[in-house]
Amino acid sequence: MNLQISGHHLDITPAIRDYVTGKLERITRHSDNLIDINVILSVDKLKQKAEITVHLSGKDIYVESVDEDMYAAIDILIDKLDRQVQKYKQKLKDHHRGEKIEHKA
Repeated sequence: MNLQISGHHLDITPAIRDYVTGKLERITRHSDNLIDINVILSVDKLKQKAEITVHLSGKDIYVESVDEDMYAAIDILIDKLDRQVQKYKQKLKDHHRGEKIEHKA
């Protein structure tokens, strides 16, 4: 897994980097096939914005969140991403490989 964290108008401190990597462990538990993770943290006046693009095998997932606090924005971002990854994983699991459903007339 390749993780890249960058900041726009924001210095990425070791505390923020550790916080993001700690939160991303939750996502890595749900999916083993993570290829790339690109996190962009930005500040625009009073708005703190967190964006993430996750490249899974077969799909790219993009999520963003905005809040007044950067740590809250990261928490919201990880929650949204977790739901999206679980939804994608469930969709893969739900495809019945070649099974035919019989309809009774």
